Amino acid sequence: QVQLVESGGGLVQPGGSLRLSCTASGRIFIFGWDRQAPGKQRELVTSITGGGRTNYADFVKGRFTVSRDNAKTTVYLQMNSLKPGDKAVYYCNAGSAGKSYWGQGTQVTVSS
Repeated sequence: QVQLVESGGGLVQPGGSLRLSCTASGRIFIFGWDRQAPGKQRELVTSITGGGRTNYADFVKGRFTVSRDNAKTTVYLQMNSLKPGDKAVYYCNAGSAGKSYWGQGTQVTVSS
């Protein structure tokens, strides 16, 4: 069983930046971030494989950057140029050995 611990959420003004982190208790092959806004379905934000291949949703391209450490146990989500529409609970997810795991979520609020 792999545990995922997220951190880095908070309140930021429009145009500001936040950096989310997610640390796994074991080695992970693929990491991703989802988000869920109030009253909306959860949606994929980004993912990164063990080889460093990344994928981004169109609504964050050019603003968000995903990266991971060399030990492949921590993933980061650098969020720049944040908009009010980015307000959501952000969930880290991870895949390893055919199993999927999710973190508890971290709140991101973009408001002036």
